Amino acid sequence: MLTIRSGATAALLACAFLGGCATQQQPLYQWQGYQGNVDAYFRTDKLSTDAQTQRMEEDLQKIKASGGAVPPGYYAHLGLLYGQQGKLDQFATQVQAEKKQFPESETFMDFLLRNFKK
Repeated sequence: MLTIRSGATAALLACAFLGGCATQQQPLYQWQGYQGNVDAYFRTDKLSTDAQTQRMEEDLQKIKASGGAVPPGYYAHLGLLYGQQGKLDQFATQVQAEKKQFPESETFMDFLLRNFKK
């Protein structure tokens, strides 16, 4: 009986030791200021679309420079800002980038491409 108990104790100690050695994982996406930009877009005291676009472009460069992944919706939101500024080529480019990175968004991105000019 003493052998079973000491074997179980040794196994628990080994698990606790190995669990303490676990490394911290990096987040899947690099958000930068994206969430704040979306918040600023919907607030009544929001920044101009030019200022929001500039912030998002700067954050996008930081994400790419660090080798991080762009979060879902980032390109689409940036495209929306370009579309509101009348820059339809850049709007289409960003929406296509969203569709390429997240194929599950294809139906909605195609809808935006078809209907944004209206």
